[in-house]
Amino acid sequence: MGDVFSIFLLSLLAMFNPTLLAAVTIMMLLPAPRRLITGYLLGAYVASIGLGMAIVFSFHQSSGVESGKKTLSPLEDLVFGAILVLVGWALLSGRMAQMKESRRRRKEAKNGPAEQKESLPERLLGRGSMRITFAVGALLSLPGASYFVALDKIAKLGWPNVTTGLAVIIFCLIQQLLLELPLLGFWLAPEWTQRAVVRFRGWIEKNAARAAGYVALVLGCLLIIRGAAYLIAG
Repeated sequence: MGDVFSIFLLSLLAMFNPTLLAAVTIMMLLPAPRRLITGYLLGAYVASIGLGMAIVFSFHQSSGVESGKKTLSPLEDLVFGAILVLVGWALLSGRMAQMKESRRRRKEAKNGPAEQKESLPERLLGRGSMRITFAVGALLSLPGASYFVALDKIAKLGWPNVTTGLAVIIFCLIQQLLLELPLLGFWLAPEWTQRAVVRFRGWIEKNAARAAGYVALVLGCLLIIRGAAYLIAG
């Protein structure tokens, strides 16, 4: 159960993606948001689930049946745990925000104040094409660190192929909750959903780093505790 819980926490950590948040809000404010979000999600599913299946089953084949039944080694738990604790500490202490602000100030001191420009994904989404949102969703769903760590954990659980594939799908679905929930809301209560998304963006812009920091810190501590317990028991 410990591995399953840590995989769930990693999926939540992967969900706190500022680019995804920006994409959600842009598509909410454009005409036909349901069509645009659907295109984005289809692209995200194709990329994340397809790549995840290829990676996790290649892990199965390379590690063999016997090693696939093993959990992560204590050393891997301790290393991953320490990294996540450091990431969580940096997010909660505001160090990353300070570094970002410091880089912005140095850039302004060198080049002068500059107007805030839209990112490439924001400009593409602003065109309102479902085909474009499909491509943007696929590109923005390329894997990050938490994605690879979760796939490694899933592969080493030693589950049957069908269960392993289902775990990859569930992980990728949780990653996209920030889009799936608004899409459901647009079908049930479109006007309320649009207002709620704008309010949620204001909240998440202030609290996303802290929320992600707590998730990383909790997961890191759990991995360190489990790694230490394996070493003591062994």
